[in-house]
Parts: sequence; C-alpha cells; structure tokens
Amino acid sequence: MVFEPPKRLVRALGETAPDGDDWLEKLPEAAQQAVALRELTVERVQVPGGRSSLVVLVRAADGTPAVLKLAPGRARPEAERAALAHWAGRGAVQLLGPFSAEGVLLLERLHPDVSVRSLPEAKALLEAAGTLRRLWVEPPADFPFETVADRTGRQAEAMRARAQADPEVAPLVDLALAAREELLAAPPEHRLLHGTFRQSKVLGAERMPWLAVGPDPVVGECSFDLARLVRDRVEDLIAQPSGAATTRRRVKRLAESLDVDQERLRGWTLFRAVESGVRAGRVGRPRDAELLLEFASWL
Repeated sequence: MVFEPPKRLVRALGETAPDGDDWLEKLPEAAQQAVALRELTVERVQVPGGRSSLVVLVRAADGTPAVLKLAPGRARPEAERAALAHWAGRGAVQLLGPFSAEGVLLLERLHPDVSVRSLPEAKALLEAAGTLRRLWVEPPADFPFETVADRTGRQAEAMRARAQADPEVAPLVDLALAAREELLAAPPEHRLLHGTFRQSKVLGAERMPWLAVGPDPVVGECSFDLARLVRDRVEDLIAQPSGAATTRRRVKRLAESLDVDQERLRGWTLFRAVESGVRAGRVGRPRDAELLLEFASWL
C-alpha cells in the first residue's frame, strides 16, 4: 500500500516545517517499515486525519484492531508516548505493545469517526469536561514534559515579535501577556495536562463511552488545559448575536463543573486564544486569525 499523506496533514505541517525538513518525503517509507516490523494488516489511512501525524487503521497479527500513528519530532510524539503510558488508559487511549521506535505509536482502536462534536453542544461540553477531569493526575517524579511556563514562554516571544510587526494586534497581545505573567506568579496546582484538548480530541470507545486522543502533554495548572475547550466551535460562537455572553457563560459553567477558578480560566482562555490567533495570522490563515482575535476581545 502507498501511504499518501492526507492534504490536511501536508498543509498543516507545511506551515511549521523548518528549512530542510524532509519528514513528509520520508513518511511513506517509514510507514511501510513500521507496518512490516509489526506484521500489521493495513485497512486504510484515516482521512482527513490530524494536523501533526499520519493515522493508519490497522490490525495486529492476532487480528486486534489498532491504530498506527507516525509523527515528526516537532510534534513531540515521545512526550505523547510517556503521557499515555502514565495515564495507562484512564481517560485516554491505550498504548499497545512495548514498541519504542521513535515517532511511531501503536494505539488502541477507538471509533475514529465519532467524536463528542457529534453531540449537541451542551452535552458535548459536559462529556468532554468529564473526560478531561480524569487526565489531571500527578505527573511522574522524573516527568519528561514541558511546563506551562516553558511552553507559553516560547509562545510569548513569538507573540511579541508579531505585535511589533502588526500594531493592530498589539493591544490584545499586551493583555494576553499581562494575564500570563499574573497567572504564572502563583499556580494553584501541578498536574499532567493533555495540552491541546478540545471536543474533536474525544472519541467514542468500547471500554468507556469516551476517551481522549492526541495529547501534546504539559505540566501545570488545570485551567490552562480547560482554556482550549472554552473556545470550541468558535465559528458558531462568532456567528451568534449573543456570542460574547455565551462565551462568558461557558467560562463560568466549565469553571464550576471542574472546580477551577473562573478568573484563572478566563485569563488562560484569553492568552491561548490570542496566541492561536497571532500564530494563524503569521502562517497565512487570516480568517482563523480574525475569528480567534474577535473571540479573545470578548474576554
């Protein structure tokens, strides 16, 4: 089988690829090798798939349905492996087998075409939040993960550079950076977080109704993780005449349901929305940038 990377993956990785990166060119051969090494039977490549990895539906030699995932180093697949091993299936997809090839993960098969986004909005938020709560555990003592301070520090540098080049975004960037500084001064807890949690990262499963996939794990406070969920279905929020009020109610409801501080959740939601909007503008996605920055202005 020829492993053709989905267009979505090619486009997304092309936005962030460093000069000289040839991971996409080597991907078909790497996928063939991974399949042969593990004696897997390929069913199909998942399309449209993710934005940072190739996902292939396979069966193990004993017939067990599984997922083969290949990701470049900049997507931090080894951190994902470590987080999934630490969660050991509690709230998240399970690793299958002791395979340790760099950038290659063999995972439990969920229902790849069924996420909580298929549910009505209120029910989707409830189920997603319940899944997220199970992931917030103490990190291992020698954890190999970034901290929230480290990750957002890198992001803050890029945000400042963009604000200097585009004065229109400078006021929101300043607010977001000020919020970050205040939030990092006294974090209330130290937990292992999913890192990129949203409704599409929660899939239907057999052993539990819903399980999380695709973490980009980080260690820090829970509000940082929950902040990305606040802006889910942002296009629908922007289209509503009451979008701003709906957003503020969502912050309050999620904060109360997961027992996090409402103002801290609002602050991290502001920072993450502005960071995503600035990044979208930088890589040539002006429509996404506009939506995200308008959303941020409501906070």
